[in-house]
Amino acid sequence: MDLIVSREGRLGRILLNRPQALNTLTLPMVREFRRALYDFGSDASVCAVLVTGAGERGLCAGGDVRILYELEPTQKRLFADFWREEYELNARIASFPKPYVAIMDGVVMGGGVGISAHGNRRVVTERSRVAMPEVGIGFLPDVGATWLLSKAREIGAYLALSATSVAAADAIEAGLADVLIHAADIQPLIDGLATIGAAEDVDVALRRLARHPGSGRLSLHRPLLAAATAHENVADVVAAFEREGSEFSLRAADDISAKSPLALKVTRALLLRAAGAPDVETCLTNEFKAACRMLETHDLYEGIRAAIIDKDRRPKWSPDRLDAVSDQTVEDILAGDDTPLPAFKRRDSTPYSAWRS
Repeated sequence: MDLIVSREGRLGRILLNRPQALNTLTLPMVREFRRALYDFGSDASVCAVLVTGAGERGLCAGGDVRILYELEPTQKRLFADFWREEYELNARIASFPKPYVAIMDGVVMGGGVGISAHGNRRVVTERSRVAMPEVGIGFLPDVGATWLLSKAREIGAYLALSATSVAAADAIEAGLADVLIHAADIQPLIDGLATIGAAEDVDVALRRLARHPGSGRLSLHRPLLAAATAHENVADVVAAFEREGSEFSLRAADDISAKSPLALKVTRALLLRAAGAPDVETCLTNEFKAACRMLETHDLYEGIRAAIIDKDRRPKWSPDRLDAVSDQTVEDILAGDDTPLPAFKRRDSTPYSAWRS
């Protein structure tokens, strides 16, 4: 089974079980995840939910986009069904009324961020590498990531445009995680959660094992990131990094410049919209509209080919320059098409993170 649902005492457990594929999500997994979350949420005997990934490589590397690449051209529109149901799951996680503990050990990327960072108790370890790398495959930060990254301001904009992965301290500072524990303490944490008698016991177990994360690498560059990402135009962001001239800023400029120009401009526009959005559901809707239109682009399939299929890491973007992507093209993508939108349920609660104080 690719997703295993179980109970230990008053703890509901969801285990992503595709370690050979870094626990990448498929549509059946998303559907089973949603059913499990509904059942645990409505069952008064369940005090909390724990989400983990099988193996030691990571929680989840995202959605299985290899499936999209291998679909026949006439069938590629069907991938919108995956996104629709995945985004509905992300919204449900964001409003889940009980403690939702996600152990973000190892690789946590794309859809893996969607099933963890929207939760109300996000746990990272010294092995965690968290990223939204979509612009590197000609796509956009989705699963509600524009909501999350817009809250992280300059760090969020940098992460979205550069596709850089971060370790535990930066993930916490960016608001993508809450608490650091040692990887060796994962099993003791699971054992402790399996014996809880009430929701409050979850936070006791977390506090017992929590470690001080220290300062993140990106915190050292906040002034630079703030100055560069203050520009709305991606080309101006790159130019600002180049002008500063430090090793970090030149690397940032190179990282952004290597990504799909179309994806970069769409992502920047979505982040600007997210900054004024009232809730995560609005951002998920905006992302879904754009994602469906991206199914018609060259860069999405070329990016998947270069990163996942042939693994030559040498995508040939079209257009290959930022100034060749017109504002009208971006607006057309943001407008979406007639694909049915996700249907979000009433919000049960706002994410609870007061336990950290």
